[in-house]
Amino acid sequence: MTFERHPSGYRHWKLTTDGDVAWLELDVDPDGGLVPGYELKLNSYDLGVDIELYDATQRLRFEHPEVRVVIVTSAKDNVFCAGANIRMLASSSHEWKVNFCKFTNETRNAMEDAAAHSGQVYVAAVNGTCAGGGYEIALACEKILLVDDNSSTVALPEVPLLGVLPGTGGLTRVVDKRGVRRDLADVFATRPDGVKGRTAVDWRLVDELVPRQGFREAVLARAKEFARTSERLDGEGVELKPLKHRYVDIARTATEATITVKGPEDDDGWLLDVTRELDDAILRLRTNEPELGTWVLRTEGDPAKVLDHERAVFDAKDCLSNEIVHYFKRTLKRLDVTSRSLIALVEPGSCYAGLLLELALAADRQYILDGPPIDDEDSEERAAITLSEANFGRFPMGNGLTRLESRFFGDPDHVTRLAEVRGKALSPAEVNELGLVTDAPDDLDWEDEIRIALEGRASLSPDALTGMEANHRFVGPETLESKIFGRLAAWQNWIFTRPNASGPEGALRRYGTGQKAVFDRKRV
Repeated sequence: MTFERHPSGYRHWKLTTDGDVAWLELDVDPDGGLVPGYELKLNSYDLGVDIELYDATQRLRFEHPEVRVVIVTSAKDNVFCAGANIRMLASSSHEWKVNFCKFTNETRNAMEDAAAHSGQVYVAAVNGTCAGGGYEIALACEKILLVDDNSSTVALPEVPLLGVLPGTGGLTRVVDKRGVRRDLADVFATRPDGVKGRTAVDWRLVDELVPRQGFREAVLARAKEFARTSERLDGEGVELKPLKHRYVDIARTATEATITVKGPEDDDGWLLDVTRELDDAILRLRTNEPELGTWVLRTEGDPAKVLDHERAVFDAKDCLSNEIVHYFKRTLKRLDVTSRSLIALVEPGSCYAGLLLELALAADRQYILDGPPIDDEDSEERAAITLSEANFGRFPMGNGLTRLESRFFGDPDHVTRLAEVRGKALSPAEVNELGLVTDAPDDLDWEDEIRIALEGRASLSPDALTGMEANHRFVGPETLESKIFGRLAAWQNWIFTRPNASGPEGALRRYGTGQKAVFDRKRV
């Protein structure tokens, strides 16, 4: 499975721009599924549809600084989107379903991030029936305009029809984002036919009704009003060209992947390029190689050049630099929510400084070599870590905290003390004393210590590790994001394995057959 796309090759979306407004129209090719065995009827989608949507959201942010409002609508009559394709879900493996839900969540979050941090607001123009994951696309937009034709509805029918949950954030966004009263949300999520018209507005499920006649013109007029209040920064766009794979290498064993991230040389575009490559590597490993349960994170390069590049990006107050910073933030968040054991190795020649140090702080454990390089005992080179502005607020996690705040959640004064040593290359002994690593083996013990740590990880239950890691990584406050990826995703993950949903007589299997699902009525 690959994740690179280009608008010229889209099968399911039409992207057009006109000044400060872009139209993103869903027109799913029924025969365009990623794998055989299902038809994408009624603008229903599979992972391939969402990969194109993700590509479009990225290109709108980077290639179109002039765009301030994105209108998401359907190119088909009387249907906006029927949601995730049920045949696809019923026939997919468990890990595929879970990764599908996770990726769609991340794409929805990226749309909201564009509105919050880039002044690029998404508006859903719901011009027909809008159900399940289709309504979740609309929920990710800041405004929802529903056609007033006495038939079009919004619905989250997963509970009554499929025995599962609106797993791309629907339940959370309805109450947390749109402020729907929870008893009305309960009624809404158990009504397979959904809600339409004035009731949908009164319940806060949509923002406005728009007549069928002149629908596009009315939507465009509202979009122009939203564009006038946008805080989008000025600047030149940059084309997202095909990846060159220069800065991220992947090496594999039977149980682990080693991801090596290379620092900048003299390339002004390094941070954008390395972020795109890292994002792609995370997605491909996560989707294609689930058996590689441990990811070893390494860096190579000059820490000073990393910090110089970081300062140049932070100091540039233009649209492109802003987008690069938030893209790196989103890629780190993708790493945070990935169900793999993350082990960071800090060695001589590493460049864990500033923004690249965030990779190590995202890991479950960090080891620093206290001694010369293993293959050159006469070398004077030593491992070091350097904190910078990047580690104190630029790249928050999904829980709203920095990775340092999450690491030292019980000791906020320690984070304050760490701020005092920003810019200093910290030795292995200093790093260990400051609690920035798990251990600092010397050169005699390094290889054995790392081998034992990795072998020990590989001997444990992958499911138990996933649950443990997710709970340890996201300490402290709960946010819309942490609810979606923690609480909601965990429940959906569990429900997908239950016979009531996925068994031979479960709701997913029997949907559309005319047979009712057979439920085990015990609450467990």
